[in-house]
Formats: sequence, structure tokens, C-alpha cells
Amino acid sequence: MTLQWTAVAFFLYAEIALNLILCIPFVSAKRWRLVFNWRIWNWLSPYWNKCFFTMIMVLIVLFLDAVREVQKYSGPEPLHDASGNPNVYDHVHMKLFRAQRNLYISGFSLFLWLIMRRVITLLNQVAVALEDNKGLQAQMDNAVTAAKQCQDDNLLLKQALLDEEKAMSAKNQRLMLEAETLANQVKAAEEGE
Repeated sequence: MTLQWTAVAFFLYAEIALNLILCIPFVSAKRWRLVFNWRIWNWLSPYWNKCFFTMIMVLIVLFLDAVREVQKYSGPEPLHDASGNPNVYDHVHMKLFRAQRNLYISGFSLFLWLIMRRVITLLNQVAVALEDNKGLQAQMDNAVTAAKQCQDDNLLLKQALLDEEKAMSAKNQRLMLEAETLANQVKAAEEGE
């Protein structure tokens, strides 16, 4: 394996390890957000998109080179020359195997590079949504307690109003009785004169 394909293979292994680490279920998105907010990431963030797109371009070039190599050794021309010599036939198949291996390595590296960026983005979005959810939950709890307090105050006011109405009706009845008795006394006084 040449140096470039060895580097791509190690890059693929590092991506697999990093994606597995990012997908560990007992590490919450909130903790990943804390890790992503370290100062070193803030320092590297201006270069992150450039690095990401540079790696995409390098992996696409290597992928296309591997596709070209596979097509080169898959056609009938290399095997036509190997018809007389079995060693050449084995050599062509070895080259085809290496080209296919390089195609898979570069293809999976490209795929996992895109997946890793998406996973990191989703982890950040989930952490932000959880923080917003906590804030909204606190606001909702405050609104519920305020609504319960208003409902209790409303019940107390209704009870006080009912008590006051009962007291007023009792007072009105007494006043009416007094007015009646006074009217009777006035009538009796007028008749007695």
C-alpha cells in the first residue's frame, strides 16, 4: 500500500473510532456540547470549514482515482495480454484487488467524514433544544403556579362576594322588617290622633 492509501486507511480508522465515541449512549448531548465549547474548538472554528472542504476534495480526488484504477484493470485489455502468461494474469488480478480496496477505503472515508460532521451538528442541536426545553419547562411551571394562584384568589373572591351578598340580604330583610314596623307605628300614630 502506498503512502497516500496508508494515510487514507488510518484516516478511515480514526473516523470509525471517533464516530463510535460520538455514538456512545451514556454520554449525553449536553456533555458533548460542553466538550465542543472548549477554547481550543473556538480557536479552530474559523479553520474548520476550510479543513472540512479540503478533506472532502482530497477524498473525492482519491475516490475518483480509485474508480479510474478499477475501470483500468476491470476491462478486457489487461486480461488480453495475460492470456499467454499466468503470472501476468495473477498480477492483473492483484492490481484489480488493490484498486477495489482503495475504492472502498476512500469511499467509506468520504462517507464517514460527512456522517461525522452531521453527527456533531445533530449533537449540538439536541443540546440546544434540551436547554431551550428546560427554559420553557421552567416558564410553564411558573405559568401553572401563577394560574393556580389566580384560580385560588378567584375562589376566595367568589366566596367573599357570596358571604357579603348573604350579609346584605339579611341586612335588607332586617331593614325591611324595621321599615314595616315603623310604617305600622306611623299608621298607628296617625290613627290615634
